[in-house]
Amino acid sequence: MSRKALFFDIDGTLFSESLRQVPQSAVLALKKTREKGNLVFINTGRTWCQTQAIRRETESDGLLCGCGTYVRLGEKVLYDRRIPAERTEILRQNIERFGLDVVLEGVDSCYFREQGPFTETMKRIRSVLEDSNACSPFGWAEADGKVSKFCVAAAENSDREAFFETIRDFDVIDRGGGFYECVPRQHSKASAIRIIMEYFGIGEKDVWVFGDSMNDLSMFRFSRNSVLMGKHDAGLEPYATFTTRTVEEDGIEWALRHLDLI
Repeated sequence: MSRKALFFDIDGTLFSESLRQVPQSAVLALKKTREKGNLVFINTGRTWCQTQAIRRETESDGLLCGCGTYVRLGEKVLYDRRIPAERTEILRQNIERFGLDVVLEGVDSCYFREQGPFTETMKRIRSVLEDSNACSPFGWAEADGKVSKFCVAAAENSDREAFFETIRDFDVIDRGGGFYECVPRQHSKASAIRIIMEYFGIGEKDVWVFGDSMNDLSMFRFSRNSVLMGKHDAGLEPYATFTTRTVEEDGIEWALRHLDLI
């Protein structure tokens, strides 16, 4: 039988946002499918600095980070795309101009305004990033040449539509509640999968993806084998080939067992 390549989102897929951990059933399931000869990859919107905990909790063959902007196998970096410094400066100007809150996400650290976030959404994100040592002690002026992607949160007086007109070189993913993930065009979880397929010589029929939210849409559209978590965004349903239980209900282990991947 041919070797499979399995790609897992983190939040809501491998990682339980209510339990704040990866269930042991998922940890063991990933270990078992690797023992069977399959390859396991983490495919996440998080940048590298935000994956410290998942790297400790799970074993994998590589991480695909920042929605396709950074691909790493062990110590080997296969791909690393940063937003040019001059583009980052223009982004800062327009973010200020149109009244949005922001986190600039880099490989090594994440950056907020010097005065700190002003929306409740970004305050929560900063707290999480500080707890995981992924938040830079320096302000966003230090981010030039270090940023892979960014997220913005809209406040009551924000002009989000005018801002989006200034970032046509980015894909904007609506995460709900006035929160938007912004990724350089031609980069996605699917583009990262293509890098892995070429590197390992994996065919399309042997690619399996696992996810729950709309930033998984590109890989669900791409893959012939798309596994949807029990709790999920409805927008993924037309592309799913299998629906499993929630992460808290051991959904990863349940899916791998039913699909004969362990």
